[in-house]
Amino acid sequence: MEEKRKILDDLKRQKHAVIMAHYYVPEEVQEVADYIGDSYYLSEMATKTDADIIVLCGVKFMGESAKILNPKKKILLPAANADCPMAHMASVERIEEVRREHPDAAVVCYVNSTAELKSHSDVCVTSSNAVKIVRSLPNNEIFFLPDEHLGRFVAEQVPDKTILLNDGYCHVHANISPEAVKAAKEAKPDAKLLVHPECLSEVVKMADYCGSTAGIIQYATQSEAKEFIVATELGVLSELKKRNPDKKFYAAGNTQICPNMKKITLDKVIDVLEKETKEVLMEESMIKAAYAPLRRMLELANA
Repeated sequence: MEEKRKILDDLKRQKHAVIMAHYYVPEEVQEVADYIGDSYYLSEMATKTDADIIVLCGVKFMGESAKILNPKKKILLPAANADCPMAHMASVERIEEVRREHPDAAVVCYVNSTAELKSHSDVCVTSSNAVKIVRSLPNNEIFFLPDEHLGRFVAEQVPDKTILLNDGYCHVHANISPEAVKAAKEAKPDAKLLVHPECLSEVVKMADYCGSTAGIIQYATQSEAKEFIVATELGVLSELKKRNPDKKFYAAGNTQICPNMKKITLDKVIDVLEKETKEVLMEESMIKAAYAPLRRMLELANA
């Protein structure tokens, strides 16, 4: 590990590069990252770094977002075949249909989506800022895509607006069943339940805290509780344990692994930076069209 870390450090200096990683990638990759966080944090940091090369350790839509926000930088994806099924669970045709039927609705696009979907939206959001941004919009109707579960969570938090839902989901979070969560709570009755809003509403209703990956980490770190059941992708356990060595964390079920995030390995990170391969390439017209909703997200989130 130390030898590989040294190779990476040398490559980063030579190429003026940084490594950014999502909480869901393998622990060995998180350990070498210069920046580690959720989708919102990585989007924000991508606009602030002065590096020439960003190695984005995440799935395809994350690499696209980094490229859209930094068209002059070289964005490398260690696992170019690591994609997010939910990112494709909506269509431009459906967006256009909703715009015809609801001309005053704002199209709000979760960042877990393709660049094409972003380019046809009014604003992007992440799970950490979706409620704040939807609440701040002047529109009374919102078409939220692609994740119906996050959309339903937002609807419950912003009841004065009409949220039109799309038929999409994250298979990792949707597979955390209410029955498994109940069993986990019965097994660990003193543990706080921490839930990601991509989970089923039945699971969300059982939560002691529901929020983004970063929000879950913050809650657990600040809480006086010593035990937690975690209902999100288990890659987050690495950061939770690092920040809270005196606390215990348990899985809510046995299906909490994103196979695409696990495609990113330390050897692939070294290889992609050494050879500068697997670059994210996008048409300039697509970059321009998708830039506005992403930029608006950053502005509204920081307002």
